[in-house]
Amino acid sequence: MPIRIIESKQNARLKELRRALAEPGRKANGLAGVEGPNLLEEALRAGLRIRTVFAGERLQQWVQAVRLPHETEVLVMPSGILASVLSTETPQPVAALVEPPDWTWAHLLGDRKDASAMIVVLAGLQDPGNLGTILRSAEAFGATGVVCLPGTVNAWNPKAVRASAGSIFRVPLLYAGEREAMTMLREAGVRMLTTTAQGAQPVDLADLAQPVALMIGNEGNGVPPDLATKADGAVTIPCPGPVESLNAAVAAGVMLYEAARQRAAKSGGPRERRGGTR
Repeated sequence: MPIRIIESKQNARLKELRRALAEPGRKANGLAGVEGPNLLEEALRAGLRIRTVFAGERLQQWVQAVRLPHETEVLVMPSGILASVLSTETPQPVAALVEPPDWTWAHLLGDRKDASAMIVVLAGLQDPGNLGTILRSAEAFGATGVVCLPGTVNAWNPKAVRASAGSIFRVPLLYAGEREAMTMLREAGVRMLTTTAQGAQPVDLADLAQPVALMIGNEGNGVPPDLATKADGAVTIPCPGPVESLNAAVAAGVMLYEAARQRAAKSGGPRERRGGTR
């Protein structure tokens, strides 16, 4: 684990981190930037390849205590220099360049002994905080993956990564065009359900124990009409209160919970509880 001290904002690796945070994932040489010690530890636990770790001087000992791979490069610098690169307003002076997982359709649709496919399809979702929260809910309720259609915010946006609380490192995630996604889902026998604020089957009456894909649309406009017409059905969340619709991430969480509930009932009872809210 080589450690280098740097003193300049013009360092080439710092510039690479800045690009990875501004143009994450598929750009910036395929690398993504993560910020903060908690996300760095989550990335390590998930087995991601950590190319470079950046640390402010006061956290040098913490970085040395973390079990980083031998090949990981560590750069130590004044905290102010690192803070000038990071996206958070009050950043903890730790960041890293990581290689995002290389997921395929087989990861989302492959045979699983414990559950059939449960996929979230994001169509034009724009808020990175919503996307990250959906990834966290997807992992919490046993979804087999998430598909991002064109127009959806980049899942490796720093705000999305933070909101996912590390789930982005573990939940299979694909970017796909509409035609590719529809073809792959249909060929795999996955029933596609669009979501709408009203005028559809209540989600608790829909069969979500079978292979299913739940389409979540843009925060303001919902699922695009041309995509919704290609779905196999539509579901809604009945709301007795005086609201027209739910936040996209909240709606996704409710439906994923319902799908997990139905699957647990079908399998003979609830799974062991391993966590909760925090």
